[in-house]
Amino acid sequence: MHSMTAFARIDFAATSGTYTWEIRSVNSRYLELHFRLPDALKSLEGLVRERFRKQLSRGKVECSLKFVPAIKDQTMAVNESLVAQLNAAADHVHSIIGPGNALDALEILKWPGVLIQPSFDQNIIEQDALSSFEQALLSLIAMRQREGTELRAFIEQRLTGISEQLDNVKHILPEILASQRQNLKDKLAELQLQVDPDRIEQEMILVLNKADVDEELDRLGAHLKEVSRILKQNGAVGRRLDFMMQELNREANTLSSKSISHLTTQITVELKVLIEQMREQVQNIE
Repeated sequence: MHSMTAFARIDFAATSGTYTWEIRSVNSRYLELHFRLPDALKSLEGLVRERFRKQLSRGKVECSLKFVPAIKDQTMAVNESLVAQLNAAADHVHSIIGPGNALDALEILKWPGVLIQPSFDQNIIEQDALSSFEQALLSLIAMRQREGTELRAFIEQRLTGISEQLDNVKHILPEILASQRQNLKDKLAELQLQVDPDRIEQEMILVLNKADVDEELDRLGAHLKEVSRILKQNGAVGRRLDFMMQELNREANTLSSKSISHLTTQITVELKVLIEQMREQVQNIE
């Protein structure tokens, strides 16, 4: 199980230059990919996008690359033709504005394109960029796995807590019903009313019908087993878990509406808290 929240940074030094990849991933309903690549390497976006799609199913991903090309240990050449054109243009300006050298040698050297620096083959640069990207992607996936393992442990703890609360309901419900019966008899005694025992039984049947939560408890138990089963699966399970959180919450609400005691009310409140805690974390699962 993978989390959608992760970060990876790789600094990769090669003979062609230095490559720094940063990848950020957060939760999203779908796979959203955003890139910031140098102009010289924008042609790689299609390949990088395809690699993401093969490895990830969901998440908003921001991927950026900084590239500092290496300088070959060779003498830089001068674009003599461009220098001649610049000098001629400077002479022309000088003839218009009067005496004074319009350009000096340093200014000419700073002009774009005057210095011709030997560069690496573009194919080599692209291969190094892709190689370093693979390292960044593997680092991102590893972090998503670690986060996913922690999320699974968190959810399993909450499942155990819910199961314990359900056991509490089953344990105290007979006592609550017995207490309800005794309370009804005590009230009748206080009012000094003689009531047909059959009528008391009819009233208790109404209470029992309202307090009958066996079906809700069974469904909650079945949902817990299904969540546990999903947690053991590989691949993207976030959407299934999100659906199960809705089902758990629905049954908890029904259980709450049938509460006839402050004890069961407290238990259902705790159930909702545990389910909500799980639901918040499930939003981060791929």
